[in-house]
Amino acid sequence: MKKIIFYSYLKCSTCRKAEKWLKSKDLEFQLIDIVKEPPLFNFLNLALKEYPYNKKKIFNTRGKAFKTLNLDINVLSREEIIQLLLSDGKLIKRPFLIYEGKKVILGFNEIQYAKQFI
Repeated sequence: MKKIIFYSYLKCSTCRKAEKWLKSKDLEFQLIDIVKEPPLFNFLNLALKEYPYNKKKIFNTRGKAFKTLNLDINVLSREEIIQLLLSDGKLIKRPFLIYEGKKVILGFNEIQYAKQFI
């Protein structure tokens, strides 16, 4: 069985769509509330490695929490970014999915999910 860890936020409509899609394909996953329990340090680090040229990609840039930060993400080190994300799960792009402990998928795109899981 393929291991999927699915970080989600209950009030996020995109997260609900992604969860519904995963269930419709009978894929088993571990559901974790991203606000109560942000992704582990190593998962955030993996996400930053997968998107090295766009540090903002890992952030929920449309959310209130991000907009109130008022700082330039590009001047922060990897460590500073991870600590910032760990401090507030609402800052993290969601859904935040980890596949087999090696691949991070940010947000929900049905085509991207289908390529990965079907």
